[in-house]
Amino acid sequence: MTDFTPTEMMTIAAARALGNDDVCFVGIGAPSAACNVARLTHARDITLIYESGTIGTAPEVLPLSIGDGELCETALCTVSVPEMFRYWLMGGRIDIGFLGAAQLDRFGNINTTVIGDYHHPKVRLPGGGGAPEIATSCGEIFITLKQATRSMVNKIDFFTSFGHGEGGDHRQRLGITTKGPTLLITDLAIWRPDPETKEFTVQSLHRGVTRQMVQDNCGWAVQFADSLDETPGPTALELGTLRDLQARTAAAHAGARHG
Repeated sequence: MTDFTPTEMMTIAAARALGNDDVCFVGIGAPSAACNVARLTHARDITLIYESGTIGTAPEVLPLSIGDGELCETALCTVSVPEMFRYWLMGGRIDIGFLGAAQLDRFGNINTTVIGDYHHPKVRLPGGGGAPEIATSCGEIFITLKQATRSMVNKIDFFTSFGHGEGGDHRQRLGITTKGPTLLITDLAIWRPDPETKEFTVQSLHRGVTRQMVQDNCGWAVQFADSLDETPGPTALELGTLRDLQARTAAAHAGARHG
């Protein structure tokens, strides 16, 4: 299989970042798709945890929300939300938090609260949920989102989840001991933070993507690594797994709507 969409490339590149021994706190949407593709391909023993308290879940279809019964039905166990956050998350037992964003800045700070002024917003978003705690308590954070100048902005409208703040050692100065955002996967490129400044820097371009395309879809002056890689395209297994998962999900949710 050689034909794939930018969104499929983003999801599969994100899935590849996960390993068999990882314990991952999964966000709904694109992060959930990536994590479950990883589980169904190269990371069969990965432990997926959702905010509702489900541990070791293995859904057949992608959940609509953290309250989707599919998560509880397929989990090894389900704990209360306070236990999930206090014992598992804040206890340092989760390696990776996988988050999405409505707005993201160059230092990995996330806004999922409002677009525009907080008191008179243009758009009121779903809010942070558990993401602020995930961003500071997981060992490291992976972020995935589609690139656009409205989503990758020079300054976010609201700090929902703390990334690297103003850059540099800002996390350490605040007493936050976890690594924060270490990976950003978009539909155009793979980014990692600069070791010193913590500004996200493009490390790899997806097939067919140019530097100008990345810049045209980003609200800040993009930094590129000295030696840029090309992201390997999806394999037949990866693409087939993702498409099968999405087809099952669409069929299941259509049945739920018409049942």
